[in-house]
Order: sequence, then C-alpha cells, then structure tokens
Amino acid sequence: MTALKNRKCTPCEGGVAPLSEGEARTMMHELEPDWMLIDGGNMLARTLTFENFIKTMEYVNKVAKLAEQEGHHPDFSISYNTLSLELMTHSIDGLSENDFILASKIDEIE
Repeated sequence: MTALKNRKCTPCEGGVAPLSEGEARTMMHELEPDWMLIDGGNMLARTLTFENFIKTMEYVNKVAKLAEQEGHHPDFSISYNTLSLELMTHSIDGLSENDFILASKIDEIE
C-alpha cells in the first residue's frame, strides 16, 4: 500500500460503503498511536495538548489549511490548550480512506 501521507483525498459523494471496523483497524497501523477508533469504528479521534491557547490555535490553523487543500475536513473541539480532532466521512456515515489519508497528513504537522 502506498503510504497514506503521499496520497490525495478524493471527493466522496456517498454511494460507497464505509470501511469495516477490521479494515479501519488495519489502516490504523499507518497513523500515530494516539489516534483512536471510536463510535463503533465509525470515527477517528485524537486529542493533543499544547503549551498554551496560541499554540493550539496555530496548530488548528495548520490543520485547517491542510483540510482545505485536501477537500476533507475534521471536526475540532478546543479547550484552552487541548485540541480534539474527529474524522469521519459524513456522506457515508462512517470512515473512508480519505479519513486515514487526512489523519496521516495531520500527523506530519509540527
């Protein structure tokens, strides 16, 4: 399999099945270990802690720029120096390869 971070998200309009929990667990091996499968394997989640609010927001803006480039967007929850990210493909109500591609690219952000 080509490294996920080297791939590009492709538009998903629905009509395809979400990844099974087994497929998602296999793809988890290409991500940083703090990513988790939640919601019965239908969503990826990661929580990060930063030095302060400004550092948190700088990181959020880097992720936002990446998400725009990829055309695939995470959900953010911010509490001072803590950022929670959630990824899923809403059009299929579950995980797609796009979620893992974006997660692997988020892993590369410093």
